[in-house]
Amino acid sequence: MAGGYSLIVAIKQRRVRTVDHLYIRQHIHTSQITHPQASTGERVLQVTTEETRHHIMKWAIVLCAVVALSECIIQVPLIKGKSARESLEEQGLWNEYRGKFPFNPTRFDDQSLYVSSEQMTNDADLAYFGVISIGTPPQSFTVIFDTGSSNLWIPSVYCSSAACANHKRFNPSLSSTFKNAGKSLSIQYGTGSMTGFEGFDTVVVGGIPVKNQIFGLSQSEAPFMAHMKADGILGLAYPRLAASQATPVFDNMMTQHLVNQDMFSVYLTRNSAVGSMVTFGGVDTNHYSGQIAWIPLSSQMYWQITVDSVTVNGQIVACNGGCQAIVDTGTSNIVGPQADISSMARAVGAHSANGDNVVNCNNINNMPSMVFHIHGQAFTLPASTYVRQSTYYGCRTGLQSSSSDLWILGDIFIRQYYSIFSRAQNMVGLALAR
Repeated sequence: MAGGYSLIVAIKQRRVRTVDHLYIRQHIHTSQITHPQASTGERVLQVTTEETRHHIMKWAIVLCAVVALSECIIQVPLIKGKSARESLEEQGLWNEYRGKFPFNPTRFDDQSLYVSSEQMTNDADLAYFGVISIGTPPQSFTVIFDTGSSNLWIPSVYCSSAACANHKRFNPSLSSTFKNAGKSLSIQYGTGSMTGFEGFDTVVVGGIPVKNQIFGLSQSEAPFMAHMKADGILGLAYPRLAASQATPVFDNMMTQHLVNQDMFSVYLTRNSAVGSMVTFGGVDTNHYSGQIAWIPLSSQMYWQITVDSVTVNGQIVACNGGCQAIVDTGTSNIVGPQADISSMARAVGAHSANGDNVVNCNNINNMPSMVFHIHGQAFTLPASTYVRQSTYYGCRTGLQSSSSDLWILGDIFIRQYYSIFSRAQNMVGLALAR
């Protein structure tokens, strides 16, 4: 990642007495990430270089010991970079790319694959990435924190695919804590696959070490991955979805008592490259307003909920009689059955062109809102949230159709609604994002 990065570990002390703020800073790189100010009772560690990564871990452990590990909240900043689509559009290669690798949320198509292999969609619009490290000494990687899958995987030095050549690759021989799990791993895509093997090592998330974490090391990757910005994926769905019965990272964080509560939450900025955050162990009240609407899961594999209907101008245009949807940080758009998506597009004045539902950029302020009715609550998406403007291709809605009946509420929805994922209660919490 050009220009360096910053990593926050926020450890909140839930006691009456006030503690002073502690800041550790090293300003070496010129490009910095700005962070929310720490509130009273919060300690922040901030670093920007590889040399200080060990110090993050040591200070995080010390501070957690002071306030008790069970009271830790871990925050990992996400960077909103250019998506693969934006980069390809700039190079004039987008039409060629989508002809070769059409979007297909394949993770939902074949139920039989849930046991043997994780499924992953080739979404060229994904733009949010965070940094983790693996091994001793640590090797750093950018990953998509994906609530639509359950495995952690990164490229390895044993991979010679083009997709691995332009990403960071893990070298297990350089880690004194790596152990080979002796299992193969396969991740299926609509246009190819990732194959590799599994191993165990220490994975550092937000400065906190997760010991003996199983993860995948790719040996081959589908060609479209060469255009993706993140090195790998960190899955945050339920263990039932994981390939090879691998234990997801957050499950180990819970088992090892590294988080205050068995929940995590996601805040995605609308336009800013910085400010997005994954919070493990609780919620950050700075990122939402109003009350949290708690929605029970209808299935504990994905973060799956029941949507009652979708309306535009008070009329039901989709999901009539109810439908199933997952809240998925690993998908950028709103995805649904073709007939419903076409109905929604017509209702907001969009028309189909080159695979997109496009609109006149001059009409955005006059376009109606979409309303998702969920568990007795109305969740409104104004046109400004569901329309994307491209320098090269005009304006399009973030509506995409699939062959599955399972809806996906992706980043377009999550940018508007701060999303909380509670494993303790098996619920999703939604609140209006600030």
